[in-house]
Amino acid sequence: MTEEHVDRPPGLPSTAGSGLREHEVRTALLDLLAEVGAVTATEAAARLGYSSGLCSFHLRQLARHGYIEEAPHRGGRARPWRLRRPAAASDPSAEDFGDLARGLEDESWQHWLDQREQAPAEWRRDEAFSAVAYLTPEEMSRMAAVIRGALAPYQDRDHRPLARPEGSRPVALISRLFPLLPHLTDDAAEG
Repeated sequence: MTEEHVDRPPGLPSTAGSGLREHEVRTALLDLLAEVGAVTATEAAARLGYSSGLCSFHLRQLARHGYIEEAPHRGGRARPWRLRRPAAASDPSAEDFGDLARGLEDESWQHWLDQREQAPAEWRRDEAFSAVAYLTPEEMSRMAAVIRGALAPYQDRDHRPLARPEGSRPVALISRLFPLLPHLTDDAAEG
């Protein structure tokens, strides 16, 4: 049995939801590293409720893609990881972290589109929508706070598997609020 099969929710085929699962686990690991600094796979598993094998696998994948690195340690079997330090700064760039998050979101969305027919019938739909609203910067910030507030009652389920209702599955909840900038005309771009 592979480590991806160990933590797969019951009733889902081995390929259904694996992109979403990867996004969920990797995002949780990156958030944890940002919060605590350095963790081993065993520590991450204890904090996040996944198996240590699954955490170890995704920590190695994040390292392979350059997002994290091994933290200094004093030998032994423990292998702590930390966010990769940019050469010119002491902290990871918020822009780089945002790019990673958006890339994982896009990858998970595409995986969903490609694999949704393999999901159980009750999970084959999505609730995608978009809207344009004319807002001030302050209103945009308040809107983001309202969305975060609406999600707050469900956040503890991420770190507390026993709080998850029977039949629940990880669901990507993605919200991007950004101003729509005018497109430059060819004449304006040349001048």
